[in-house]
Amino acid sequence: MSADSKTQLADLLRAALLSVAPEQADTPINLERPKQAGHGDFASNLALQLAKPLKRNPRDLANLLLAELPASSLVAKAEVAGAGFINFTLASDAKTAVVQRVLEQGEAFGRGQKSGVKVQVEFVSANPTGPLHVGHGRGAAYGASLSDVLDFAGFDVTREYYINDAGRQMDILALSTWLRYLDLFGIAIAFPPNAYQGDYVKDMAAQIKEAHADRFAKVSAAEVLQDAPSVEADKEGHLDALIANAKNLLGADYAWVHGFALTEQLGDGREDLEEFGVTFDKWFSERSLFDTGLVEKAVTELEARGHLYVQDGAKWFRSTAFGDEKDRVVQRENGLFTYFASDIAYHANKYERGFDRIIDIWGADHHGYIPRVKGALQALGLPPEKLDVALVQFAVLYRDGQKAAMSTRSGEFVTLRELRREVGNDACRFFYVLRKADQHLDFDLDLAKSQSNENPVYYIQYAHARLCSVLGQWNGVLADLPGADLARLDNERELALCARLTAFPEVVQGAAADYAPHQIAFYLKDLAGEFHSYYNAERMLVDDEGLKLARLALAAAVRQVIRSGLALLGVSAPDSM
Repeated sequence: MSADSKTQLADLLRAALLSVAPEQADTPINLERPKQAGHGDFASNLALQLAKPLKRNPRDLANLLLAELPASSLVAKAEVAGAGFINFTLASDAKTAVVQRVLEQGEAFGRGQKSGVKVQVEFVSANPTGPLHVGHGRGAAYGASLSDVLDFAGFDVTREYYINDAGRQMDILALSTWLRYLDLFGIAIAFPPNAYQGDYVKDMAAQIKEAHADRFAKVSAAEVLQDAPSVEADKEGHLDALIANAKNLLGADYAWVHGFALTEQLGDGREDLEEFGVTFDKWFSERSLFDTGLVEKAVTELEARGHLYVQDGAKWFRSTAFGDEKDRVVQRENGLFTYFASDIAYHANKYERGFDRIIDIWGADHHGYIPRVKGALQALGLPPEKLDVALVQFAVLYRDGQKAAMSTRSGEFVTLRELRREVGNDACRFFYVLRKADQHLDFDLDLAKSQSNENPVYYIQYAHARLCSVLGQWNGVLADLPGADLARLDNERELALCARLTAFPEVVQGAAADYAPHQIAFYLKDLAGEFHSYYNAERMLVDDEGLKLARLALAAAVRQVIRSGLALLGVSAPDSM
Protein backbone atom coordinates (compact mmCIF):
# COMPACT_ATOMS: atom_id res chain seq x y z
CA MET A 1 0.00 0.00 0.00
CA SER A 2 1.19 3.50 -0.82
CA ALA A 3 2.81 5.33 2.06
CA ASP A 4 0.72 8.38 1.14
CA SER A 5 -3.00 7.76 1.47
CA LYS A 6 -3.82 11.21 0.14
CA THR A 7 -1.88 10.60 -3.08
CA GLN A 8 -3.52 7.23 -3.54
CA LEU A 9 -6.99 8.74 -3.08
CA ALA A 10 -6.14 11.41 -5.64
CA ASP A 11 -5.15 8.66 -8.10
CA LEU A 12 -8.50 6.94 -7.55
CA LEU A 13 -10.39 10.17 -8.17
CA ARG A 14 -8.30 10.87 -11.27
CA ALA A 15 -9.27 7.48 -12.69
CA ALA A 16 -12.96 8.22 -11.99
CA LEU A 17 -12.63 11.66 -13.60
CA LEU A 18 -11.13 10.17 -16.77
CA SER A 19 -14.13 7.90 -17.00
CA VAL A 20 -16.82 10.52 -16.27
CA ALA A 21 -15.39 13.57 -18.04
CA PRO A 22 -12.17 12.82 -19.95
CA GLU A 23 -12.25 16.31 -21.48
CA GLN A 24 -11.75 17.71 -17.97
CA ALA A 25 -8.75 15.49 -17.21
CA ASP A 26 -6.56 18.45 -16.19
CA THR A 27 -8.89 19.50 -13.36
CA PRO A 28 -6.81 19.63 -10.14
CA ILE A 29 -7.74 17.04 -7.52
CA ASN A 30 -8.14 18.71 -4.12
CA LEU A 31 -8.38 16.66 -0.94
CA GLU A 32 -8.82 18.29 2.45
CA ARG A 33 -9.15 16.92 5.95
CA PRO A 34 -12.67 17.69 7.26
CA LYS A 35 -12.85 19.64 10.50
CA GLN A 36 -15.46 17.24 11.86
CA ALA A 37 -14.43 13.62 12.34
CA GLY A 38 -17.91 12.46 11.32
CA HIS A 39 -17.25 13.72 7.79
CA GLY A 40 -14.54 11.12 7.22
CA ASP A 41 -10.80 11.36 6.77
CA PHE A 42 -10.70 13.30 3.49
CA ALA A 43 -13.13 15.35 1.44
CA SER A 44 -12.95 16.37 -2.24
CA ASN A 45 -14.75 19.20 -4.04
CA LEU A 46 -14.05 17.71 -7.49
CA ALA A 47 -17.75 17.51 -8.42
CA LEU A 48 -18.23 21.17 -7.48
CA GLN A 49 -15.30 22.10 -9.72
CA LEU A 50 -16.80 20.18 -12.65
CA ALA A 51 -20.35 21.51 -12.25
CA LYS A 52 -19.85 24.75 -14.16
CA PRO A 53 -17.86 23.51 -17.21
CA LEU A 54 -20.10 20.43 -17.53
CA LYS A 55 -23.28 22.35 -16.68
CA ARG A 56 -24.41 19.55 -14.38
CA ASN A 57 -25.71 19.33 -10.83
CA PRO A 58 -22.67 18.80 -8.53
CA ARG A 59 -24.40 16.11 -6.45
CA ASP A 60 -25.23 14.19 -9.59
CA LEU A 61 -21.63 14.49 -10.71
CA ALA A 62 -20.40 13.34 -7.30
CA ASN A 63 -22.55 10.20 -7.56
CA LEU A 64 -21.23 9.54 -11.09
CA LEU A 65 -17.65 9.87 -9.84
CA LEU A 66 -18.33 7.49 -6.97
CA ALA A 67 -19.83 4.97 -9.37
CA GLU A 68 -16.61 5.05 -11.44
CA LEU A 69 -14.23 5.04 -8.49
CA PRO A 70 -11.93 1.99 -8.75
CA ALA A 71 -12.22 -0.52 -5.94
CA SER A 72 -9.53 -0.13 -3.30
CA SER A 73 -8.76 -1.65 0.07
CA LEU A 74 -7.71 1.84 1.11
CA VAL A 75 -11.31 3.08 1.31
CA ALA A 76 -13.75 1.84 3.93
CA LYS A 77 -16.51 4.22 2.89
CA ALA A 78 -17.10 6.91 0.28
CA GLU A 79 -20.25 9.04 0.19
CA VAL A 80 -21.69 12.25 -1.21
CA ALA A 81 -22.29 15.04 1.28
CA GLY A 82 -23.65 18.58 1.26
CA ALA A 83 -23.69 20.44 -2.04
CA GLY A 84 -21.63 17.75 -3.75
CA PHE A 85 -18.58 16.96 -1.68
CA ILE A 86 -17.21 13.43 -1.70
CA ASN A 87 -16.19 12.23 1.76
CA PHE A 88 -13.79 9.33 2.21
CA THR A 89 -13.32 7.21 5.32
CA LEU A 90 -10.13 5.16 5.22
CA ALA A 91 -9.87 1.54 6.22
CA SER A 92 -8.43 0.95 9.68
CA ASP A 93 -5.25 -0.69 8.40
CA ALA A 94 -4.65 2.29 6.12
CA LYS A 95 -4.83 4.57 9.16
CA THR A 96 -2.64 2.50 11.45
CA ALA A 97 0.06 1.90 8.82
CA VAL A 98 1.50 5.32 9.71
CA VAL A 99 2.76 3.96 13.03
CA GLN A 100 5.14 1.58 11.31
CA ARG A 101 6.29 4.32 8.92
CA VAL A 102 7.10 6.66 11.79
CA LEU A 103 9.00 3.99 13.69
CA GLU A 104 10.98 2.94 10.64
CA GLN A 105 11.80 6.46 9.45
CA GLY A 106 12.34 8.02 12.87
CA GLU A 107 13.51 11.63 12.62
CA ALA A 108 13.11 11.49 8.84
CA PHE A 109 9.33 11.03 9.05
CA GLY A 110 7.67 14.09 7.57
CA ARG A 111 10.86 15.33 5.92
CA GLY A 112 10.33 16.40 2.32
CA GLN A 113 12.38 15.32 -0.65
CA LYS A 114 15.30 17.62 -1.42
CA SER A 115 14.03 20.04 -4.06
CA GLY A 116 17.33 21.71 -4.93
CA VAL A 117 15.59 25.08 -4.50
CA LYS A 118 17.96 27.56 -2.83
CA VAL A 119 16.23 29.80 -0.31
CA GLN A 120 17.79 32.64 1.64
CA VAL A 121 16.07 33.74 4.84
CA GLU A 122 17.33 37.03 6.26
CA PHE A 123 16.06 37.84 9.75
CA VAL A 124 16.69 39.77 12.95
CA SER A 125 19.25 42.13 11.33
CA ALA A 126 18.86 44.46 14.30
CA ASN A 127 21.11 47.53 14.50
CA PRO A 128 24.03 46.49 16.75
CA THR A 129 23.45 49.54 18.92
CA GLY A 130 22.32 47.80 22.07
CA PRO A 131 21.14 44.49 23.54
CA LEU A 132 18.40 42.63 21.70
CA HIS A 133 14.99 43.31 23.22
CA VAL A 134 11.84 41.21 23.37
CA GLY A 135 10.64 42.71 20.10
CA HIS A 136 13.72 41.38 18.31
CA GLY A 137 13.07 38.03 19.98
CA ARG A 138 9.89 37.44 18.00
CA GLY A 139 11.62 38.00 14.68
CA ALA A 140 14.45 35.72 15.80
CA ALA A 141 12.14 32.90 16.87
CA TYR A 142 9.98 33.22 13.75
CA GLY A 143 12.94 33.38 11.37
CA ALA A 144 14.73 30.44 12.98
CA SER A 145 11.61 28.25 13.01
CA LEU A 146 10.64 29.21 9.46
CA SER A 147 14.17 28.37 8.28
CA ASP A 148 14.04 24.99 10.02
CA VAL A 149 10.59 24.23 8.60
CA LEU A 150 11.73 25.13 5.07
CA ASP A 151 14.82 22.98 5.49
CA PHE A 152 12.73 20.06 6.78
CA ALA A 153 10.31 20.51 3.87
CA GLY A 154 13.18 19.96 1.41
CA PHE A 155 14.58 23.40 0.58
CA ASP A 156 18.27 24.34 0.63
CA VAL A 157 18.19 27.12 3.24
CA THR A 158 20.75 29.81 4.02
CA ARG A 159 20.14 31.81 7.19
CA GLU A 160 21.53 35.35 7.06
CA TYR A 161 21.93 38.32 9.39
CA TYR A 162 22.48 41.74 7.79
CA ILE A 163 24.78 43.80 10.01
CA ASN A 164 23.90 47.48 9.93
CA ASP A 165 27.48 48.54 10.65
CA ALA A 166 27.49 51.69 8.52
CA GLY A 167 25.65 54.95 8.94
CA ARG A 168 24.44 57.36 11.58
CA GLN A 169 23.11 54.96 14.19
CA MET A 170 26.54 53.43 14.71
CA ASP A 171 28.04 56.92 14.92
CA ILE A 172 25.51 57.75 17.63
CA LEU A 173 26.51 54.63 19.57
CA ALA A 174 30.21 55.47 19.23
CA LEU A 175 29.56 59.04 20.40
CA SER A 176 27.39 57.84 23.31
CA THR A 177 30.15 55.51 24.47
CA TRP A 178 32.82 58.19 24.17
CA LEU A 179 30.77 60.76 26.10
CA ARG A 180 30.26 58.27 28.95
CA TYR A 181 33.99 57.56 28.84
CA LEU A 182 34.82 61.30 29.07
CA ASP A 183 32.51 61.59 32.06
CA LEU A 184 34.71 59.07 33.90
CA PHE A 185 37.53 61.63 33.67
CA GLY A 186 35.45 64.55 34.88
CA ILE A 187 34.89 65.98 31.37
CA ALA A 188 31.24 66.75 31.96
CA ILE A 189 29.06 67.20 28.89
CA ALA A 190 25.28 67.13 29.11
CA PHE A 191 24.35 63.76 27.68
CA PRO A 192 22.14 64.22 24.59
CA PRO A 193 18.59 62.97 25.14
CA ASN A 194 18.62 61.32 21.70
CA ALA A 195 21.87 59.41 22.30
CA TYR A 196 21.89 55.82 23.58
CA GLN A 197 21.04 55.89 27.26
CA GLY A 198 21.36 52.31 28.52
CA ASP A 199 23.73 51.08 31.19
CA TYR A 200 25.43 48.92 28.57
CA VAL A 201 26.91 52.17 27.14
CA LYS A 202 28.42 53.01 30.54
CA ASP A 203 29.77 49.47 30.76
CA MET A 204 31.56 49.86 27.42
CA ALA A 205 32.97 53.22 28.56
CA ALA A 206 34.35 51.59 31.69
CA GLN A 207 35.98 48.84 29.61
CA ILE A 208 37.69 51.43 27.42
CA LYS A 209 38.99 53.26 30.48
CA GLU A 210 40.31 50.04 32.00
CA ALA A 211 42.10 49.06 28.78
CA HIS A 212 43.33 52.47 27.58
CA ALA A 213 43.26 54.80 30.59
CA ASP A 214 42.92 58.41 29.38
CA ARG A 215 44.12 57.83 25.82
CA PHE A 216 40.84 59.13 24.35
CA ALA A 217 40.16 61.76 27.02
CA LYS A 218 42.70 64.46 26.09
CA VAL A 219 40.04 66.95 25.09
CA SER A 220 37.96 69.65 26.77
CA ALA A 221 34.20 69.92 27.04
CA ALA A 222 34.38 73.13 25.00
CA GLU A 223 36.11 71.33 22.13
CA VAL A 224 33.49 68.57 22.11
CA LEU A 225 30.65 71.14 22.05
CA GLN A 226 32.26 73.52 19.56
CA ASP A 227 29.78 74.99 17.06
CA ALA A 228 27.03 72.62 18.22
CA PRO A 229 23.54 74.16 18.30
CA SER A 230 21.66 73.82 21.57
CA VAL A 231 19.55 70.74 22.18
CA GLU A 232 16.50 72.97 22.53
CA ALA A 233 17.10 74.65 19.17
CA ASP A 234 18.04 71.57 17.12
CA LYS A 235 18.22 68.25 18.90
CA GLU A 236 19.39 66.19 15.92
CA GLY A 237 21.73 68.95 14.71
CA HIS A 238 23.30 69.04 18.18
CA LEU A 239 23.95 65.29 17.99
CA ASP A 240 25.40 65.49 14.47
CA ALA A 241 27.74 68.31 15.50
CA LEU A 242 29.01 66.26 18.45
CA ILE A 243 29.65 63.30 16.12
CA ALA A 244 31.57 65.54 13.71
CA ASN A 245 33.63 66.98 16.57
CA ALA A 246 34.37 63.50 17.93
CA LYS A 247 35.66 62.37 14.55
CA ASN A 248 37.82 65.48 14.27
CA LEU A 249 39.20 65.37 17.82
CA LEU A 250 39.88 61.65 17.90
CA GLY A 251 41.21 61.38 14.36
CA ALA A 252 42.24 57.81 13.62
CA ASP A 253 41.23 56.80 17.15
CA TYR A 254 37.57 57.43 16.30
CA ALA A 255 37.57 54.30 14.14
CA TRP A 256 38.82 52.32 17.15
CA VAL A 257 36.03 53.60 19.44
CA HIS A 258 33.47 53.00 16.70
CA GLY A 259 34.81 49.49 16.05
CA PHE A 260 34.94 48.64 19.75
CA ALA A 261 31.30 49.61 20.30
CA LEU A 262 30.23 47.69 17.20
CA THR A 263 32.19 44.57 18.13
CA GLU A 264 30.89 44.58 21.71
CA GLN A 265 27.24 44.92 20.77
CA LEU A 266 27.40 42.57 17.82
CA GLY A 267 29.17 39.97 19.94
CA ASP A 268 26.61 40.34 22.69
CA GLY A 269 23.77 39.92 20.20
CA ARG A 270 25.36 36.88 18.59
CA GLU A 271 25.89 35.23 21.98
CA ASP A 272 22.32 36.03 23.02
CA LEU A 273 20.91 34.51 19.84
CA GLU A 274 23.06 31.40 20.07
CA GLU A 275 21.85 30.84 23.63
CA PHE A 276 18.33 31.22 22.21
CA GLY A 277 19.03 28.46 19.70
CA VAL A 278 19.18 30.90 16.78
CA THR A 279 22.21 30.61 14.51
CA PHE A 280 23.14 32.01 11.10
CA ASP A 281 25.06 30.67 8.14
CA LYS A 282 26.23 34.13 7.11
CA TRP A 283 26.68 37.52 8.77
CA PHE A 284 26.66 40.10 5.97
CA SER A 285 28.25 43.52 6.59
CA GLU A 286 26.50 46.62 5.26
CA ARG A 287 29.88 48.38 5.25
CA SER A 288 31.21 45.80 2.81
CA LEU A 289 28.70 47.09 0.24
CA PHE A 290 30.39 50.47 0.35
CA ASP A 291 33.94 49.13 0.57
CA THR A 292 33.46 46.97 -2.53
CA GLY A 293 31.66 49.67 -4.50
CA LEU A 294 28.40 47.72 -4.78
CA VAL A 295 26.28 50.66 -3.60
CA GLU A 296 27.80 52.99 -6.18
CA LYS A 297 27.42 50.28 -8.82
CA ALA A 298 23.69 49.84 -8.08
CA VAL A 299 23.01 53.58 -8.19
CA THR A 300 25.00 53.95 -11.42
CA GLU A 301 23.00 51.10 -12.97
CA LEU A 302 19.69 52.70 -11.99
CA GLU A 303 20.88 55.97 -13.50
CA ALA A 304 21.98 54.25 -16.73
CA ARG A 305 18.55 52.65 -17.02
CA GLY A 306 16.88 56.05 -16.70
CA HIS A 307 15.27 55.56 -13.29
CA LEU A 308 17.01 58.45 -11.47
CA TYR A 309 16.65 62.23 -11.66
CA VAL A 310 18.43 65.09 -9.93
CA GLN A 311 16.56 67.57 -7.74
CA ASP A 312 18.08 70.06 -5.26
CA GLY A 313 21.46 68.43 -5.86
CA ALA A 314 20.27 64.98 -4.74
CA LYS A 315 19.64 61.90 -6.86
CA TRP A 316 16.12 60.51 -6.64
CA PHE A 317 14.80 57.09 -7.64
CA ARG A 318 11.43 57.24 -9.45
CA SER A 319 9.85 54.92 -6.93
CA THR A 320 6.34 56.13 -7.74
CA ALA A 321 6.65 54.46 -11.15
CA PHE A 322 6.66 51.13 -9.29
CA GLY A 323 3.78 51.71 -6.88
CA ASP A 324 5.50 53.62 -4.07
CA GLU A 325 3.74 56.64 -2.57
CA LYS A 326 6.61 58.99 -3.36
CA ASP A 327 10.05 59.05 -4.96
CA ARG A 328 13.09 58.26 -2.80
CA VAL A 329 16.54 59.79 -2.45
CA VAL A 330 19.43 57.40 -3.13
CA GLN A 331 22.29 59.92 -2.98
CA ARG A 332 22.17 63.17 -1.00
CA GLU A 333 23.44 66.51 -2.24
CA ASN A 334 26.61 66.01 -0.15
CA GLY A 335 27.39 62.85 -2.14
CA LEU A 336 26.54 60.41 0.64
CA PHE A 337 24.38 57.43 -0.23
CA THR A 338 21.18 56.79 1.73
CA TYR A 339 20.16 53.66 3.63
CA PHE A 340 17.83 52.91 0.74
CA ALA A 341 20.76 52.88 -1.69
CA SER A 342 22.61 50.30 0.38
CA ASP A 343 19.43 48.22 0.70
CA ILE A 344 19.12 48.19 -3.10
CA ALA A 345 22.73 47.06 -3.43
CA TYR A 346 22.25 44.38 -0.75
CA HIS A 347 19.22 42.90 -2.46
CA ALA A 348 20.89 42.99 -5.87
CA ASN A 349 23.76 41.07 -4.27
CA LYS A 350 21.32 38.42 -3.03
CA TYR A 351 20.19 37.86 -6.61
CA GLU A 352 23.81 37.65 -7.77
CA ARG A 353 24.42 34.88 -5.25
CA GLY A 354 21.94 32.67 -7.10
CA PHE A 355 19.12 32.18 -4.62
CA ASP A 356 15.89 30.89 -6.16
CA ARG A 357 13.80 32.48 -3.46
CA ILE A 358 14.65 35.33 -1.12
CA ILE A 359 12.72 35.81 2.11
CA ASP A 360 13.14 38.98 4.17
CA ILE A 361 11.63 39.06 7.65
CA TRP A 362 10.88 42.65 8.65
CA GLY A 363 9.07 44.40 11.43
CA ALA A 364 5.50 45.33 10.51
CA ASP A 365 6.41 49.03 10.64
CA HIS A 366 8.47 48.46 7.47
CA HIS A 367 5.40 47.57 5.40
CA GLY A 368 5.74 50.72 3.28
CA TYR A 369 9.30 49.77 2.40
CA ILE A 370 8.25 46.76 0.34
CA PRO A 371 7.11 48.52 -2.89
CA ARG A 372 10.23 50.69 -3.10
CA VAL A 373 12.63 47.76 -2.69
CA LYS A 374 10.72 45.59 -5.15
CA GLY A 375 10.48 48.57 -7.49
CA ALA A 376 14.22 49.11 -7.38
CA LEU A 377 14.82 45.42 -8.16
CA GLN A 378 12.46 45.61 -11.12
CA ALA A 379 14.21 48.79 -12.28
CA LEU A 380 17.50 46.85 -12.23
CA GLY A 381 15.96 44.19 -14.46
CA LEU A 382 15.64 41.64 -11.63
CA PRO A 383 12.39 39.66 -11.07
CA PRO A 384 10.76 41.20 -7.99
CA GLU A 385 8.51 38.17 -7.49
CA LYS A 386 11.56 36.22 -6.32
CA LEU A 387 11.57 38.38 -3.15
CA ASP A 388 9.02 37.63 -0.42
CA VAL A 389 8.72 39.86 2.62
CA ALA A 390 7.22 38.35 5.77
CA LEU A 391 6.13 40.97 8.28
CA VAL A 392 6.37 40.36 12.01
CA GLN A 393 4.10 42.35 14.27
CA PHE A 394 5.21 43.75 17.58
CA ALA A 395 5.46 41.52 20.62
CA VAL A 396 4.19 43.24 23.73
CA LEU A 397 5.41 41.90 27.04
CA TYR A 398 3.11 42.02 30.04
CA ARG A 399 4.49 41.61 33.52
CA ASP A 400 2.00 41.72 36.41
CA GLY A 401 -0.52 43.18 34.00
CA GLN A 402 1.74 46.09 33.09
CA LYS A 403 3.04 46.77 29.59
CA ALA A 404 6.84 47.02 29.43
CA ALA A 405 8.63 49.73 27.42
CA MET A 406 11.16 48.61 24.82
CA SER A 407 12.97 51.68 23.47
CA THR A 408 16.66 51.08 22.71
CA ARG A 409 17.52 54.78 22.49
CA SER A 410 15.97 55.60 25.86
CA GLY A 411 17.54 52.60 27.55
CA GLU A 412 14.17 51.62 29.00
CA PHE A 413 13.73 48.19 27.48
CA VAL A 414 13.38 44.58 28.51
CA THR A 415 16.13 42.55 26.90
CA LEU A 416 15.63 39.19 25.23
CA ARG A 417 18.19 37.80 27.65
CA GLU A 418 16.15 38.96 30.65
CA LEU A 419 13.01 37.41 29.20
CA ARG A 420 14.77 34.13 28.52
CA ARG A 421 16.12 33.99 32.06
CA GLU A 422 12.68 34.63 33.48
CA VAL A 423 10.57 32.15 31.49
CA GLY A 424 13.15 29.92 29.80
CA ASN A 425 14.12 29.42 26.17
CA ASP A 426 11.40 26.88 25.49
CA ALA A 427 8.52 29.13 26.52
CA CYS A 428 10.07 32.06 24.64
CA ARG A 429 10.53 30.12 21.41
CA PHE A 430 7.06 28.56 21.54
CA PHE A 431 5.08 31.62 22.61
CA TYR A 432 6.74 33.78 19.96
CA VAL A 433 5.47 31.49 17.16
CA LEU A 434 2.10 30.67 18.69
CA ARG A 435 0.39 33.35 16.60
CA LYS A 436 0.67 34.23 12.92
CA ALA A 437 3.68 36.48 12.53
CA ASP A 438 1.60 39.34 11.13
CA GLN A 439 -0.70 39.36 14.17
CA HIS A 440 0.02 41.35 17.33
CA LEU A 441 1.34 39.20 20.15
CA ASP A 442 0.70 39.85 23.82
CA PHE A 443 3.32 37.79 25.66
CA ASP A 444 1.73 36.63 28.91
CA LEU A 445 4.56 35.97 31.36
CA ASP A 446 2.32 34.41 34.00
CA LEU A 447 1.00 31.86 31.50
CA ALA A 448 4.45 31.16 30.06
CA LYS A 449 5.80 30.28 33.52
CA SER A 450 2.80 28.26 34.67
CA GLN A 451 2.90 24.47 34.90
CA SER A 452 -0.67 23.87 33.79
CA ASN A 453 -2.64 22.57 30.85
CA GLU A 454 -3.38 26.17 29.88
CA ASN A 455 0.31 26.66 29.09
CA PRO A 456 0.62 25.10 25.61
CA VAL A 457 4.35 24.43 25.70
CA TYR A 458 4.07 22.75 29.10
CA TYR A 459 1.07 20.74 27.84
CA ILE A 460 3.00 19.43 24.82
CA GLN A 461 6.23 18.75 26.70
CA TYR A 462 4.25 16.94 29.40
CA ALA A 463 2.78 14.67 26.72
CA HIS A 464 6.31 13.82 25.58
CA ALA A 465 7.43 13.17 29.17
CA ARG A 466 4.41 10.91 29.75
CA LEU A 467 5.24 8.93 26.63
CA CYS A 468 8.83 8.54 27.82
CA SER A 469 7.55 7.35 31.19
CA VAL A 470 5.27 4.71 29.65
CA LEU A 471 8.00 3.41 27.37
CA GLY A 472 10.46 3.47 30.26
CA GLN A 473 8.12 1.43 32.47
CA TRP A 474 7.79 -1.14 29.73
CA ASN A 475 11.56 -1.46 29.58
CA GLY A 476 11.41 -3.41 26.35
CA VAL A 477 13.33 -3.20 23.07
CA LEU A 478 12.12 -0.31 20.91
CA ALA A 479 13.45 -2.01 17.79
CA ASP A 480 10.78 -4.71 18.25
CA LEU A 481 7.86 -2.26 18.04
CA PRO A 482 7.69 -1.84 14.22
CA GLY A 483 6.68 -5.49 14.10
CA ALA A 484 3.67 -5.04 16.39
CA ASP A 485 0.23 -6.14 15.17
CA LEU A 486 -1.24 -2.73 14.41
CA ALA A 487 -4.64 -4.26 13.65
CA ARG A 488 -5.10 -4.27 17.44
CA LEU A 489 -5.35 -0.47 17.32
CA ASP A 490 -9.05 -0.30 16.65
CA ASN A 491 -10.71 2.08 19.08
CA GLU A 492 -11.75 5.60 18.17
CA ARG A 493 -8.98 7.39 20.10
CA GLU A 494 -6.25 5.20 18.63
CA LEU A 495 -7.46 5.72 15.08
CA ALA A 496 -7.74 9.48 15.70
CA LEU A 497 -4.12 9.54 16.88
CA CYS A 498 -3.06 7.64 13.77
CA ALA A 499 -4.91 10.11 11.55
CA ARG A 500 -3.18 12.98 13.34
CA LEU A 501 0.23 11.38 12.80
CA THR A 502 -0.54 10.91 9.10
CA ALA A 503 -1.17 14.64 8.80
CA PHE A 504 2.30 15.67 10.02
CA PRO A 505 4.04 15.69 6.59
CA GLU A 506 1.14 17.74 5.16
CA VAL A 507 1.35 20.20 8.05
CA VAL A 508 5.09 20.63 7.45
CA GLN A 509 4.57 21.32 3.75
CA GLY A 510 1.72 23.73 4.50
CA ALA A 511 3.76 25.60 7.09
CA ALA A 512 6.61 25.90 4.60
CA ALA A 513 4.35 27.08 1.77
CA ASP A 514 2.58 29.67 3.93
CA TYR A 515 5.69 30.77 5.87
CA ALA A 516 3.68 29.83 8.94
CA PRO A 517 5.51 27.86 11.65
CA HIS A 518 2.57 28.56 13.96
CA GLN A 519 0.80 25.75 12.08
CA ILE A 520 3.31 23.33 13.61
CA ALA A 521 2.53 24.73 17.07
CA PHE A 522 -1.22 24.28 16.56
CA TYR A 523 -0.68 20.76 15.25
CA LEU A 524 1.39 19.80 18.30
CA LYS A 525 -1.27 21.17 20.65
CA ASP A 526 -3.89 19.01 18.93
CA LEU A 527 -1.66 15.92 18.91
CA ALA A 528 -0.79 16.36 22.60
CA GLY A 529 -4.46 16.88 23.45
CA GLU A 530 -5.49 13.67 21.70
CA PHE A 531 -2.72 11.74 23.41
CA HIS A 532 -3.61 13.06 26.89
CA SER A 533 -7.24 12.05 26.30
CA TYR A 534 -6.15 8.60 25.18
CA TYR A 535 -3.75 8.20 28.10
CA ASN A 536 -6.49 9.11 30.58
CA ALA A 537 -9.02 6.75 28.98
CA GLU A 538 -6.93 3.64 28.23
CA ARG A 539 -4.26 1.58 29.94
CA MET A 540 -1.24 1.06 27.73
CA LEU A 541 0.71 -1.55 29.71
CA VAL A 542 -2.07 -4.16 29.58
CA ASP A 543 -1.64 -7.90 30.16
CA ASP A 544 -2.55 -8.74 26.55
CA GLU A 545 0.94 -8.82 24.98
CA GLY A 546 -0.23 -8.14 21.41
CA LEU A 547 -2.38 -5.19 22.42
CA LYS A 548 0.34 -3.84 24.70
CA LEU A 549 2.94 -3.88 21.91
CA ALA A 550 0.53 -2.22 19.48
CA ARG A 551 -0.23 0.56 21.95
CA LEU A 552 3.44 1.01 22.79
CA ALA A 553 4.23 1.25 19.08
CA LEU A 554 1.62 4.00 18.81
CA ALA A 555 3.12 5.71 21.86
CA ALA A 556 6.61 5.58 20.38
CA ALA A 557 5.32 7.04 17.09
CA VAL A 558 3.51 9.88 18.83
CA ARG A 559 6.63 10.60 20.89
CA GLN A 560 8.75 10.79 17.73
CA VAL A 561 6.42 13.23 15.98
CA ILE A 562 6.11 15.46 19.05
CA ARG A 563 9.91 15.48 19.32
CA SER A 564 10.31 16.33 15.63
CA GLY A 565 7.69 19.07 15.77
CA LEU A 566 9.18 20.68 18.87
CA ALA A 567 12.63 20.61 17.25
CA LEU A 568 11.28 22.62 14.31
CA LEU A 569 10.16 25.27 16.80
CA GLY A 570 13.45 25.26 18.70
CA VAL A 571 11.83 23.74 21.79
CA SER A 572 13.26 20.87 23.84
CA ALA A 573 11.47 17.57 24.40
CA PRO A 574 12.17 16.62 28.04
CA ASP A 575 12.07 12.95 29.06
CA SER A 576 10.66 13.83 32.47
CA MET A 577 8.97 16.80 34.12
